Amino acid sequence: MIKLFITDLDGCISMPFIPPKWEIITELKELNELSKTDETVPPLTICTGRPMPYAEAVYQWMGMYKPFLFESGGGVYDMANNTLHWHPTFDLDRERELGELKAHLKINFIEKYPNTIPEFAKHTDSGIINQTPAVIHKMYPEIRKYVDANYPNFEVHYTDVSINVISKSTNKGEGIKFLCELLDLDLDEVAFIGDTGGDRPGLEIVGKPFAPNNAMESAKEVSDVMNGEDADAVLEAYKKVIEYNRSL
Repeated sequence: MIKLFITDLDGCISMPFIPPKWEIITELKELNELSKTDETVPPLTICTGRPMPYAEAVYQWMGMYKPFLFESGGGVYDMANNTLHWHPTFDLDRERELGELKAHLKINFIEKYPNTIPEFAKHTDSGIINQTPAVIHKMYPEIRKYVDANYPNFEVHYTDVSINVISKSTNKGEGIKFLCELLDLDLDEVAFIGDTGGDRPGLEIVGKPFAPNNAMESAKEVSDVMNGEDADAVLEAYKKVIEYNRSL
């Protein structure tokens, strides 16, 4: 049985820079509320590369109650107990290296490419944002080449509007493992929906991986691909999991 349904944010629950599909969000929220009394409906939670304040806001207006992952797998916040868990592998050496990487990104990309900004309030990774996909696709290979050559403990992921440099030990796969340890769940008891290469490490290890129709091929290759896009796909996948649980 699937006991936890995890969703990414950008590209899944919502799309960057546009309002959410509130009618879908409401239905997801109602199903998540039902999970408190119906064991065939797994609780809904989040695994996102976004910083904690952004994830916490979405978490609250969706009425979630299980701990959520932010900064990919760097942190877990349990609102019910007001406890924050940083991934144990993010030590002082990783923090120092991340500081160097943030400085490099600032000088060589944020200051060089107009309308590129840092993703604020991050602790375990460094993200930059630009609303023009062509600019992201131009910066990504250069950033990845630099990181691969100089920082073997880090990896680079991208979406159409962002680039994230994260510790390999705190990618979404490692984050989901960490969350499962905290919740005493087996990985095959978890479903996850994601849409980019940054989600793939998580998609590869869970019991039921899903991807929306708008996902990158790297995510689709290892997932059950939904007919719908973004939030519609999350609802479609959530209902499939509930149907699966009720068939057992």
